[in-house]
Formats: sequence, C-alpha cells, structure tokens
Amino acid sequence: MTVRLPLAPARALELSIDGRTVSVPEGASLLDACRQLGIDVPTLCHAPNLTPVNVCRVCVVEVEGARTLVPSCSRRAEAGMVVKTDSERVRLARRLVMELLASSVDLSTAPEASSFVERFGARPDRFGPPAPAAERGERERRQPGHHAAPRPGAAETVAQPVKLDNPLFVRDLGKCMLCYKCVEACGADAQNTFAIAVAGRGFDARISTELDVPLPDSACVFCGNCIGVCPTGALMFQSEHQLRAAGQWDEAQQSQTDTVCSYCGVGCVITLHAQGGRIVKATSPHDSEVTGGHLCIKGRFGWGFVRSRD
Repeated sequence: MTVRLPLAPARALELSIDGRTVSVPEGASLLDACRQLGIDVPTLCHAPNLTPVNVCRVCVVEVEGARTLVPSCSRRAEAGMVVKTDSERVRLARRLVMELLASSVDLSTAPEASSFVERFGARPDRFGPPAPAAERGERERRQPGHHAAPRPGAAETVAQPVKLDNPLFVRDLGKCMLCYKCVEACGADAQNTFAIAVAGRGFDARISTELDVPLPDSACVFCGNCIGVCPTGALMFQSEHQLRAAGQWDEAQQSQTDTVCSYCGVGCVITLHAQGGRIVKATSPHDSEVTGGHLCIKGRFGWGFVRSRD
C-alpha cells in the first residue's frame, strides 16, 4: 500500500518593499508581493492565467544591489530583498517604455495602456507623430494578407491592413504591441495548438501564422483564447469590430451576465456581454476554476443562434 505524506507548507520569506515589510510564500513573484501590500504595479504582458514572459518591461522595479531593473512579474521574491517600486529610475524606465509603445502602436482601443501614458507623463511625440488616421484607413482597405511596408518616417512600426479572413474575429496588427499573450494562450498555457508565433525581426517583427497563411489555412481551431488575453484590441470579435466601425460600440451601456455554457458537460463559466438587448461577445472569468479564462470555439462564439431568425 502506498502512503501519501502531506506536502510541507511553503516556506515564508520576508522582504522589504517601499519601506514596508511583507511575508510571502517561497516561489511568489515580486509582483505577488507588491499586490499583497496593495501596491499598484502596472502590467501589460502579464496575465494571471499565463506564464510570465516579461517582454513589456512596464512592471520593472528596483532591487537593492541589482545592476539592472528587474521585471516584477517573473522575478521570484528572495528573503531580505529591498525593493523600490516608485524610484526615479523606475519612473524613467516606465515612461520611456510607454513613449516607445505609444509612438509605434495604435492604442486607440487599449484604455489601460493609454492610461499608463498619462500616469507616467509619457510624451510619445518625441519619437515622431503617429501615422494619420486616413492613411491607416487606406491600409485597412487593402487585401487581407498583404504586408504594407512602413512609410518613410512613419511612427507606426507595424504597418499592416486589418486581416478579415474568417467570420469570427479580426486581426488588426497595427494595434499589436508584441506582448506574446496570444502566442502563450495558443501554445502550452491553454490551447496547445501553436498556430501563431512571432515572425520577423526588428521593425518587421509581428505575430503570424506559419508561412503567413490566412487563419482558415493554418492550425488555428478558432477557440478565441488569443482574443481573451489581447490587451490592445489587435484581436477582436467580428461583432465588436463591426459595431466600432459603425460608431455604435458602447461599453457603458453593456451588461455582463455569468452563466454556464450549454454545449457540453464540462460546465465552463461564460460571461455574456450584451448591448441593446443583443449579445455582442462572450468571455470567461480568469478566476474560474473550470476555464481559467479560456474557452473553446463553441463557448467563445457559439452564442450566435440567440435571437437569430435562421
């Protein structure tokens, strides 16, 4: 007979953050420790249901004795650490990150990122003006799959048209900040489909399918988990995209109702977002023990039959 011994509780570690002492279990990140103290550390590429990839560098903090600033989302807490989250060095780094992002990426549908620009006093115009909206509209009318080269002196580093190659969601990579969240959700963290990855180098870096084929020709299973984690609107429901294009998208007038997906017996929690008496999109709470914020194609998009005349 096999006897299973109870797991030993995690060892507690004490460290100092902004002059306050906090105790966290071994293995906790600095971001966890900061949040335990109620310190608001900004994040963009971090999500509670994804493995930290620490690429945005907005969450950096200063650790006494360390040569460089460290990403709090992935740096593990150590006993005796002395951490500063709001030093001049930290503020300068965050301000520069937001200036670079906002000067190269369309943040018009990224309210959280836009709020960081104001919060840190960032001046993206230092790196050149953004591409005019008229030019962006011209790019969006080009054929899906065509890659437009950035205009000389353009501030936008990702100059691509909106990709409309499937009936469920759109890809507007002019809004992509390369946070890798969609890649992680498509990969080992959730779907294990690996339909998308980062392609290209430097200014040509972008999220792409293999050989840049349209989504229907790729390994994509249209679970939409990439949409669920996208922080900028680069990936968006067709329903939301159409309402925004018509000037009718209004989150202030939307209701959210948690329910259980009716397609199978797993019991996934879904949140239905409704506007004007019609469902406009479906999500799932990150803290759901069943889904962890992720859904399949039916849970994410299978509500189209509601109020359908067909």
